[in-house]
Amino acid sequence: MEVLKECSAYLSNYEVLDILQNIKANKKQKMKQNQLATITYQTVRYLEETPCKGQSPEKIKNFLKAVESFKLTKCEKLTLLNLCPKTPLEIQLIVEDSEDRLTEEEVLSLLQVITNYLGEDQLDDKDG
Repeated sequence: MEVLKECSAYLSNYEVLDILQNIKANKKQKMKQNQLATITYQTVRYLEETPCKGQSPEKIKNFLKAVESFKLTKCEKLTLLNLCPKTPLEIQLIVEDSEDRLTEEEVLSLLQVITNYLGEDQLDDKDG
């Protein structure tokens, strides 16, 4: 695997997981290097334990639409999507100058949006 254009686009954890699962599932595609197979396996294993395992393109699209009113940067949206913060402190650490850009009510509203669109209650597919 070779990086053709460095930083041409950002990928969410969900997108990385999806790509790696497709590589892993494609039995016809032979991995020429054992290291690539190991990296793919370990990365998939890690990502399956993160919030992205319960995400889908539709959930991501709905989440991004719901956070438009908060005037967040692309990187902030991506970090929120990948980490799914649960506390105002986590929002403060993710959103640059959050004290100036967001009121307390907006922070709580943002946390509610994250819960509604990416919450763990939607991640328990295999447990339920």
